[in-house]
Amino acid sequence: MNHVGAISQFSQLTENLSVERIKGELQGLQSKLSSVRPPQEFFNFKNFSKPQNFAELQSRVSYNVKYYQSNYALIVGALSVYSLLTNLLLLFVLVLVVAGVAGISRLRGEDWVTPLGTLKVTQLYTALLCVTIPLGFMASPFTTILWLVGASSVTVIGHAAFMEKPIQVVFEEETV
Repeated sequence: MNHVGAISQFSQLTENLSVERIKGELQGLQSKLSSVRPPQEFFNFKNFSKPQNFAELQSRVSYNVKYYQSNYALIVGALSVYSLLTNLLLLFVLVLVVAGVAGISRLRGEDWVTPLGTLKVTQLYTALLCVTIPLGFMASPFTTILWLVGASSVTVIGHAAFMEKPIQVVFEEETV
């Protein structure tokens, strides 16, 4: 792999994290969060029932995933935070990689001069990789991702399958 190409990719990553871009993303996030359904509606256990057949199950899941999309995204986000907080080594590795790449990219391709000597940017990236790859494997990210996928799927599909559609939607579907 070309070291100059790797350096330019990392510098493009930090440029993509500009303040204007982050502000735009936050505005998009605010519009998504405005569509979050209230907890009284989302956790209304009176509307929970077992679907009568597979067709009704599919219909419920299809409708509820669209209707409660923002609520489900918050649940997946909360499960992601929980998985990182319970796997502190993985959290440390992620912070180390982000901080290392951000710190190295601040050099803007120049060598880092220390009292002990001069280090080239490629040497810094190599050192970062040599530290984070073994730590990353020890942090078992694949296990964490599989747990996150499983827990999110069970939670979202379970809620979507057992939550009844509103009466108005059911009547609209029958008249059409």
